[in-house]
Amino acid sequence: VHCGKRSSRELLRCSAARLAQSNFLSRRGNGILQHRGILQEGYNLCHEDKYDASANPSGIINMGTSENKLCDDLMSKRVSGAPLGFLRGGGWCCRAFLISSLSFSLSGVQLMQADMLHVEPALLQYPDWKGHRFLREEVARFLSHYCKSPMPLQADNVVVMNGCGSLFSCIAAVLCDPGDGMLIPTPFYGAITEDVQLYSGVRLVHAPLDCQVGPGHHRRPFQLRVEKLQEALEEATREGVTVRAVIVLNPHNPLGEIYSPQEVTDVLEFAKRHGLHAIVDEVYMLTVFDPSAEFRSVLGLSRLPDAQRTHVLWGISKDFAAAGMRVGTVYSHNKDLVAALDQMGFLHGVPGPTQHQVARLLRDREWMDRHFLPANLARLRAAHGYVAGELRDLGVPYLHRPAGFFIWADFRKYLPENTFQAEMALWRCFLKHKVLLSCGRAFWCSTPGWFRIVFSEREPSLRLGQRDISLSPCPCLRPSLSHSACDARVRRLLAQAAQSWLFEDEARFRFLTFDGVFVSFPTFLSLSQRV
Repeated sequence: VHCGKRSSRELLRCSAARLAQSNFLSRRGNGILQHRGILQEGYNLCHEDKYDASANPSGIINMGTSENKLCDDLMSKRVSGAPLGFLRGGGWCCRAFLISSLSFSLSGVQLMQADMLHVEPALLQYPDWKGHRFLREEVARFLSHYCKSPMPLQADNVVVMNGCGSLFSCIAAVLCDPGDGMLIPTPFYGAITEDVQLYSGVRLVHAPLDCQVGPGHHRRPFQLRVEKLQEALEEATREGVTVRAVIVLNPHNPLGEIYSPQEVTDVLEFAKRHGLHAIVDEVYMLTVFDPSAEFRSVLGLSRLPDAQRTHVLWGISKDFAAAGMRVGTVYSHNKDLVAALDQMGFLHGVPGPTQHQVARLLRDREWMDRHFLPANLARLRAAHGYVAGELRDLGVPYLHRPAGFFIWADFRKYLPENTFQAEMALWRCFLKHKVLLSCGRAFWCSTPGWFRIVFSEREPSLRLGQRDISLSPCPCLRPSLSHSACDARVRRLLAQAAQSWLFEDEARFRFLTFDGVFVSFPTFLSLSQRV
């Protein structure tokens, strides 16, 4: 089916058409064809109608995919060999960097000579399927330093593959049999479902976390509690499911939560009591933009309850804004696991030249510590502050958390009913009006109405996308703009918002007036000025 450039509604129908049974595929193939996660559906729709200020100004603005686009200039110059010189463009990328109290000079800095472009003949040959030795050694040194490991980590315990998704898939294949389960608290990054299920037939056993604050030690929404893991494990056992592992995301996607060493240790102790492997995904470990927060890696603990069953994932997709390079790593003391992953590595290898580039990147501590990391965190902090401020002005509750590229926002009051059908309708409503968010169902959240908003977007696109959310013409949001709810404070807010934006394409937008009528932007602005 060829979709081409079509409206969001047509793209949704086009996506549904692909779900028809194919006579060319096996039952397994048809199962894979028909499996459509919400995150992947949104990504596909956005990819086919991607916003571009020049080429496609009416396209979908992507605030749903967790990618960091704030540091393209720094990474591209480091990888391509251009001098750093001065920071490209305007907006908070430059402003946040300049106000971040960095004392070094940028002028004339040549970060890369020819180190990234050098290609030895060996890089063009088949590698060690666990990853070239030079890369695994750099990964071990890098993790030893930034995870503050009490002892130097060893290259023999490192496996490199083309992304953490491949690692999840392969780890599930070697730890579980088809039909076995892996325990995971919800909400969680939903694509892990496909990672473990499509190839290996492994299911995720959900342990729903409460969005409401409860008595006793339950002081945070969605707080990680071992009791929830225990309940889910017991229920799975009653249903005849063999649970082999527990998965922990820290820092967490989509919550942005950083778990304390005690919280993580409690989960590791739980896993040890039940003979479970503990898979700890730390892919956002350097993406902690709040200077008052501290992340502690599992690899930095003085003692692991069960080192042979503890496996730590990390990659460059998030911390180095390099999702397209497809490099993920796992660190494990378990030699059998490492050997089994080695057997699968030829299916998920990383090209030799890319391994060389990543090794040079990880080795360059001066660039990381003096240039990239401070600038990246300053930009993330500024972007987070902007979106958080917009949500506060709109009266949308959210979790204020210190890590990641996203804000977990509570849109429950905008749902006409407390169902996931209503949540999906709101998601499609945003999508219809050209902004992609990720709804809670995509993360298997047990409560409808939560959305993940990605803020690590270039400033013009982020402001445009936030405007679409703030002044959404979605009927689902109409109750908040009705006569009964639209008091003077809301009227003033809308008037201020309408006058504060620069509209590059005014004819494209239609806004909902206080009387529930869709009007053009000039008409809306005129009405707003009379409030």
